[in-house]
Amino acid sequence: MSADWFRNSTWNEDIARDFEERLRRARRKDQYLRIQAFTLAETYPEVALRLLDRFFALHDPFDLASAHVARATAYLALGRTEEAVEAYEAALECERLMPSIITEARTALPFLIATRQLRSHYDRAVQILARQDPHDLEFPVTHFQRHAALALICSDLPDREHARTHARLALEWAEQDHSGFHKHPSLGLVGKEHARLRRRLREIANTSP
Repeated sequence: MSADWFRNSTWNEDIARDFEERLRRARRKDQYLRIQAFTLAETYPEVALRLLDRFFALHDPFDLASAHVARATAYLALGRTEEAVEAYEAALECERLMPSIITEARTALPFLIATRQLRSHYDRAVQILARQDPHDLEFPVTHFQRHAALALICSDLPDREHARTHARLALEWAEQDHSGFHKHPSLGLVGKEHARLRRRLREIANTSP
């Protein structure tokens, strides 16, 4: 059981019982439901979705955008890609209504569209990325995802020149070994989970004109 009762990374009857007892006494239930759902989204997606249903049913819950991102993560864990797309779109709509809110949706959705070759959504992915201010991207991995998405989409169209450009930029970000944050130098770096994608990007980067 986690030191924070609302950040459990595993889930069973005992943990669920303890969570419910503490939640019942909590004043702002929305944040605890959202954080616990986010923590479980990849590993216990069905539990996460049930918690998020309760979150959205509350009156005026806080941070809707992040809750939609957690829902997208859970849907992806279950292989429900189109529903994940819809959840990311919902997060982006929350950002539009509250411009001070920024979530990973603006990068994660185009990256999902590109890596899954959701061709009917290509125009939307390019539109999102075109509106994106690169200065809003904090970490090497988000810059990597942005350029990787554009490289994959351009390669599939095909637009070889732009595909090569973005593939090379993505690979440059993948080579970064420092986040730029003094106290957290390894935060947000491109990890081994992107090894296969990096090989594909090298192929695109070396494509002949």
